[in-house]
Amino acid sequence: MGPMRRVVVLAVATGLSLVACGRDVQTPHPVELEAQAWAAEAPPAATLRVTPELGAVNLPISTEIGVSVVDGTVTDVRLVRAGTAEPLPGRLRDDGSSWVPAVPLEYGATYEATVTATGRDGTPVTQTTTFTTMARPGAITGTGLYLFDGQTVGVATPVTVEFNREIPPSERPEIQKRLFVETNPPQPGVWSWAENGRQVWYRAPDYWKPGTTISVRAALAGVPLGNGTYGDADRSATVTVGQKTFLYVDNASKQMQVYIDDQLVRVMPVSLGKPSTPSSSGFMVLMSKEPQATFDTRGEPNGGYVVDVQWAMRLTWGGEYIHSAPWSVGDQGVRNVSHGCINLSPANASWLFNVTHVGDPIIVRGTEVTLDHGNGWTAWDRPWSEYIKGSALPVPEELANAPAVDPVLGVPPAPAPVPPVNPPTTSAPSTQDPAARPTD
Repeated sequence: MGPMRRVVVLAVATGLSLVACGRDVQTPHPVELEAQAWAAEAPPAATLRVTPELGAVNLPISTEIGVSVVDGTVTDVRLVRAGTAEPLPGRLRDDGSSWVPAVPLEYGATYEATVTATGRDGTPVTQTTTFTTMARPGAITGTGLYLFDGQTVGVATPVTVEFNREIPPSERPEIQKRLFVETNPPQPGVWSWAENGRQVWYRAPDYWKPGTTISVRAALAGVPLGNGTYGDADRSATVTVGQKTFLYVDNASKQMQVYIDDQLVRVMPVSLGKPSTPSSSGFMVLMSKEPQATFDTRGEPNGGYVVDVQWAMRLTWGGEYIHSAPWSVGDQGVRNVSHGCINLSPANASWLFNVTHVGDPIIVRGTEVTLDHGNGWTAWDRPWSEYIKGSALPVPEELANAPAVDPVLGVPPAPAPVPPVNPPTTSAPSTQDPAARPTD
């Protein structure tokens, strides 16, 4: 009997079944192994969820197309009103959470939204939903945006949205999401609510840079505003920031300093509010400019007079203005005699009217009372760290920790007078008053 030989059985590429330990073992075909390995390494397909839910009814005309995508990116959103073929314009939010129509939807209308997302594997996934908007509501809240297309504004302009009733704190986050601001060059800011809930402002940590364009959309048409009311309209504007003009008023010296592009160009005597009707100390912003105005204070606590004034520049809702006061020229720079306004001579008031913009900053110091927050565009009257506490939404860390430049940096407390600048002979620019408010 010869030596024993070792027998080796090979599994060839036919998927031969072998018997090992009493069991059949199927060896995969090499092609199958390659396919399995590819499948394990291939990126997953996208999964997509869209809102509103299919067939939803009675939705606000501010409805957005909500999108939730896993392992993919939204590549197309198409929204059409039933019976039409033209898609509505719109854009995704920066965080990709929803697609916002560029115009309000119509009341009592049905819409179809088709969303496409592309997975990391390159495969598109599409989902379609339909929904119907509510009928026109009976309770409407008026809103206002105090910017106008083509306007040139000052460096301290807060984007200001106002409501004709108080907005409950519970509603403010969703309303704030419907307020959109873009600046070029980019200068991110934060929205902040007044305590009374009737104004909300947007500003950056520092003054706007001259030449910046600010585009705003207050997309409030049909937005639920609480207590069963809805927003009245969408409003939008694009404005340009003009040269930096800054005003500083010191009650001790009774002088106003005017800085243009950080250079002191003029010092003018003023008369402020007398002790019984003092002017407010604080950081204010020019709110409107009126070549001529009538102050009618009959019925006001400290009123009882009617007077026509020229070159009126509003500072507060309560009726404090800078304006021409020929009757107090002898008091200007000496004593306070006004009902709370800042009096200038006619020549100085005319000159100032022509070099300022709505949105220019003015700081008043040393009077008997401090400015009430919300009495005017008071977005600058608090430090940045306090201002951002008024936001109804979380503030991004990079903005919360942004270094805020002192807006009064470099302003001397009591300057020496400089020679006056002759007022221009050109007529005053046409302006718009942001609101008809009673004067003080």
